[in-house]
Amino acid sequence: MHVEYEEFETIEDIFMYMSAAAPPMKNTMPVNSYKGFVMSFIPLSPATGDSYLMIYAKGNLENGIYEFDLSSKTYKKVDSIERADKNYFVCITPKRNTMADAALEKL
Repeated sequence: MHVEYEEFETIEDIFMYMSAAAPPMKNTMPVNSYKGFVMSFIPLSPATGDSYLMIYAKGNLENGIYEFDLSSKTYKKVDSIERADKNYFVCITPKRNTMADAALEKL
């Protein structure tokens, strides 16, 4: 597995980056809060699945759904996904993430 890295100052910056990639994706995207980092892995080589871009920032989020407003660069925890004009992030804290462990070891 090959990992490229892109570090951001804030969680809001990660959400902005991922929101910019949202049009070809959905308005609901996963992130992990793991070992003091909020991160997401984006496949760079979907055919082989061996090259990823890890975008991350130091920080923590509680598990749940976060609504992100791109225009104000703010997020808040919500109970459900309700608005098509917002981007949503589902944050999960895995017990163990071998891909993240390998990537963090190389930082």
